[in-house]
Amino acid sequence: MPGTNLTRAEAVERATVVTPSTYEVWLDLSVDSTERFGSTTVIRFQATPGASTFVDLVDGEISSATLNGEPVDVSAYADSRLPISGLREQNELRIEGTCAYSRSGEGLHRFVDPVDERVYLYTQFEVPDARRVFATFEQPDLKAEFTFHVTAPAHWAVVSNSPTPAPEDTAPGVATWHFAPTKRMSTYITALVAGEYVEVRDVYAGEYGEIPLGVFCRQSLREHLDADDIFEITKQGFAFFEGKFQMGYPFGKYDQLFVPEYNMGAMENAGCVTFRDEMIFRSRQTVSAYESRANTILHEMAHMWFGDLVTMKWWDDLWLNESFAEFAATYALVNGDTRFPDAWTTFTAARKNWAYRQDQLPSTHPIAADNYDLHAVEANFDGITYAKGASSLKQLVAWVGEDDFFTGLRAYFAKHAYGNTTLEDLLVELEAASGRELGSWAKEWLQTSGVNTLRPSFELDADGAYSSFAIEQSAIEAFPTIRRHRIAVGLYDEVDGRLQRTDRLELDVEGERTEVPQLVGRPQPALLLLNDDDLTYAKIRLDERSSATLIESIATIADPLARALCWGSAWDMTRDGELSADAFVSLVLSGVGSESDLTAVGSLLRQAGTAVHLYAHPDARPELAARWEAGVLALLQAAEPGGDHQLALARAYASASSDPQQVRSLLDGALPGLAVDADLRWTLTIALARLGAADEAAIASELEADPTISGQEHAAAARTIRPDAAAKAEAWRQVTQDPSVPNETRRSIAGAFQVPGQADVLDPFVDQYLQMAETIIEEQGVWIGQVALIHLFPLANPSVETLAKVDEWLAGTQAGAASRRYVLEGRDDLARALHAQGVLDR
Repeated sequence: MPGTNLTRAEAVERATVVTPSTYEVWLDLSVDSTERFGSTTVIRFQATPGASTFVDLVDGEISSATLNGEPVDVSAYADSRLPISGLREQNELRIEGTCAYSRSGEGLHRFVDPVDERVYLYTQFEVPDARRVFATFEQPDLKAEFTFHVTAPAHWAVVSNSPTPAPEDTAPGVATWHFAPTKRMSTYITALVAGEYVEVRDVYAGEYGEIPLGVFCRQSLREHLDADDIFEITKQGFAFFEGKFQMGYPFGKYDQLFVPEYNMGAMENAGCVTFRDEMIFRSRQTVSAYESRANTILHEMAHMWFGDLVTMKWWDDLWLNESFAEFAATYALVNGDTRFPDAWTTFTAARKNWAYRQDQLPSTHPIAADNYDLHAVEANFDGITYAKGASSLKQLVAWVGEDDFFTGLRAYFAKHAYGNTTLEDLLVELEAASGRELGSWAKEWLQTSGVNTLRPSFELDADGAYSSFAIEQSAIEAFPTIRRHRIAVGLYDEVDGRLQRTDRLELDVEGERTEVPQLVGRPQPALLLLNDDDLTYAKIRLDERSSATLIESIATIADPLARALCWGSAWDMTRDGELSADAFVSLVLSGVGSESDLTAVGSLLRQAGTAVHLYAHPDARPELAARWEAGVLALLQAAEPGGDHQLALARAYASASSDPQQVRSLLDGALPGLAVDADLRWTLTIALARLGAADEAAIASELEADPTISGQEHAAAARTIRPDAAAKAEAWRQVTQDPSVPNETRRSIAGAFQVPGQADVLDPFVDQYLQMAETIIEEQGVWIGQVALIHLFPLANPSVETLAKVDEWLAGTQAGAASRRYVLEGRDDLARALHAQGVLDR
């Protein structure tokens, strides 16, 4: 039975039968129900005469349906599909009924703010969830124009893809908004946001005309809304993209809405972009949070052209959306008029490490993935689709040249505007612009899996100069592709007390060994860095002298991107068992206090914590944990009062501390300059709860002081993280069994469940996890299932015995492919940890 799934084959077949032209959708949000809302859809479409197909609707209660004026048998509605037959060349399908409000962030999510009991609604439709709000042909290649009519309380703000019209009063306290038809678009980028949102307006005036801008958030976040900063990056983005693409923004107005309990970071609904409202910062943040928000704003803006204007035909080419937007956002930050010119360093320090990890899991897949059905699509919103794809595009730009790359893009947008494409359509335009044959490049980079490793191979003469030099490239046996790389090689030596790049050469690497005669006769530098400037996507290894330089002097490397590459190489080696956890922790403690990139600071502090708890041998772990805790505390106490490092280190110390008294002193404001605001209070309270030093009364007291939804989510995490069997059992029930738990609260609970050092209290949940994994996705869907399967995997019990149980489950399970994938990924993390500890060969 299909349930809510849809296969690619079914989509291809349906596209040969129907071609929708318009949707007209009436939504009644004024009904006195917190569970359901009224939904009426009229679809006008062309079809093959006499053919049959189906229309999609999830959790609908259909009161009537007519096709070309004739009644449709609604008793046939099952598995989220209503069959329709006897189609004519021109058709009109009308479906009336109700749909369900969501608490999972899928479809039309309903939220009541605990601060003031105001109601907020928003839609999230990617991948297949417009069908939870109105009847659809739910696939990206069946584009149409959409006209929405929304009835809601008259005092609400109501926003959709088209400009918001003046409402018409329809009953006391109730009004209807009749939106103008949209441009032609896919169902998944239509949107509706409604409720008592605060609205701030501005205008961008550019070369192609004016764009009305809006920023929206909840009333209870109004005092924290920094709309000026959001508008600034928005205007910078439009100036950059319109200039680079030589095409005006295609969807008229541009509203950005910060919404509660949001599953994604953001969503590129055409002209109606939604964001997690955690991006409205209610507490002090480091500069990395502002850079991350700016990147997300530009990511969604890039989608207006690449994804919304031109859309993939099917989800195999999801990367055409996400990889491009990931690349374009960072490229715009670096090359546009923004305050984040080092964004490629941030990308290397965080996003690229996400890709490297994902690409080394057994579930790795090509960038252009084989998304054979919707469940496969939903599982592939991962580091490969986003960050590896963006890295590959950065390599493509280096390969074909920046000017030719953007010339090809402009031709692609112009030719396929408001249409659907495949990878081949993009390559045609890039080949025409650059003169490069890209079919073989695409096969190497986009249609294969795995990450290459590059390492130097050389000999020195008696004077310490290179007598030979080559770059060796390798791949693992399971994914043996050897790729072509355009890379730079940097030579670094001490200059005025700093490690500075003294020379750079750029070259093509091909095959398993590439000779580099340009280096023969050159003195060996203190640090030789392959892939300098991070042009390609590959793991890099350092020679013996460079490794020693790194350990002794990483803090003196002047260039932040070079440091990021060195940090990344050290972390790769730690994960691969080539560098000990002890050595990595020492390296972090020596350099993180002076690291200028705050994204790197946060990443390094998390990675070192992982090294302590997962990659250290069990016998050595207590001593290393104590050294890490003391080292972080010393760095915290030495950090500039009120500075970003102080805040980042305070968060890290909360995770590392074994001393409740020291944590309480921070909570009481004992450290000069450290602002213990709402979010930091929760961070420290959660640390106390982890140590068994904050009971229910203490957590309830904090929640009384901060009764917001953020406070409720933090309190749920604090209750879960306690080393208490009853607390764990209740958390398990809420994550895996209780459908009433909102999506973000569920994620907070799940993320606080597996805690290093709590192996005894978590031991019973090893077997429970494997039992749950059999059915949770089938019973509760991919979103809830993945939260449970990823976060509840028994990594806090890192033993050979746990690994054996997981292997036995994998060998005998009847669970679906998505469940197997998430368990297999957890299994790889566990095996990697045991290998790094020296207790298991991988």
